[in-house]
Amino acid sequence: MSTFKYNSSRFGLTAKVLLLLFPVVIFITGLCVGRIAISPNEVFVALGRFLTGEEANGMNDAIIRSMRLPRLLLAALAGAGLSVSGAIFQGLFSNPLATPDTLGVASGSGFGAVLAMLIGFNMTGIQILAVLFGISAVILTALFGKKAPDGRINMVLAGIMVGSLFSALISLVKFTADTESQLPAITYWLLGGMDSAGFGTLMLGAPPIIICLIFFYLIRYRTNLLPLQEDEAKSMGVNIKNLRSVCIICATMITASCVSMCGQVGWVGLIVPHFCRMLFGSNNVKLIPASISVGAGFMMIVDTLARTVSPKEIPISVLTAIIGAPFFILMLRKKGGKNI
Repeated sequence: MSTFKYNSSRFGLTAKVLLLLFPVVIFITGLCVGRIAISPNEVFVALGRFLTGEEANGMNDAIIRSMRLPRLLLAALAGAGLSVSGAIFQGLFSNPLATPDTLGVASGSGFGAVLAMLIGFNMTGIQILAVLFGISAVILTALFGKKAPDGRINMVLAGIMVGSLFSALISLVKFTADTESQLPAITYWLLGGMDSAGFGTLMLGAPPIIICLIFFYLIRYRTNLLPLQEDEAKSMGVNIKNLRSVCIICATMITASCVSMCGQVGWVGLIVPHFCRMLFGSNNVKLIPASISVGAGFMMIVDTLARTVSPKEIPISVLTAIIGAPFFILMLRKKGGKNI
């Protein structure tokens, strides 16, 4: 018995170390890999200059600072944020198919972004309008879905309706956009990508994601109570309505911020939580940190592939679908639809 406990503890420590190292290794690899290969030694030297505030020295420094570093930081934040949001929504709604867009956030944010592009706003304006419309979509979902015997089921149905509404509005914007200049930009942006990443973009969009991720990490013990009925949670001294509301707000801010910076990216919030659940179980104490690590690493891998496997950059959502759909089918075959 003591040997079993020892091995279990050792495995837990190993898993924690691997989860910490995984995104770091992918991050360094992503800085090295590209059309122009850069050695790890040059990467560490360039990062040292960047962190100490020195000016860029040579082409490799410029490539790392202006292109690869902001892209990888955005990919890591988006991957971690969307993965945790998916895990939270899957637990909250007790629905294995729940995603960060369950309440229509991504569709609302997408409409805000394309509307800003139609008007001619700059990147800051696009981000602000995307976040505002993402929040508006959730408010509409809450208004339509709150008056029901089972509010969670009705919220999902209302979210589908609101998401469809904003998807129709996106199509309307595309129909009215100039076919020569605006429509191609809008269409490509909706496919998702990190090509617009920059430190200015991150300064505005990263703080909400980081703050909400820290919040979810700190309350990961309590998030296990999200699927409970109100009377069960009350017997444990928890106001489940307030907890659900705060979690929805934080997940909404994460999703809206991600969409505002890199467009609509599917599958990440669905696949990564299920993959982590297969490895570490359904306990959010382990699931949320695992989703942060694996989600960040997965998105950085996808972004690196997007800019290296083809002469022309492949949209992120195309790659996530190509990777995610077969993987989800394999999970269904392996688990038989159970514990997914």
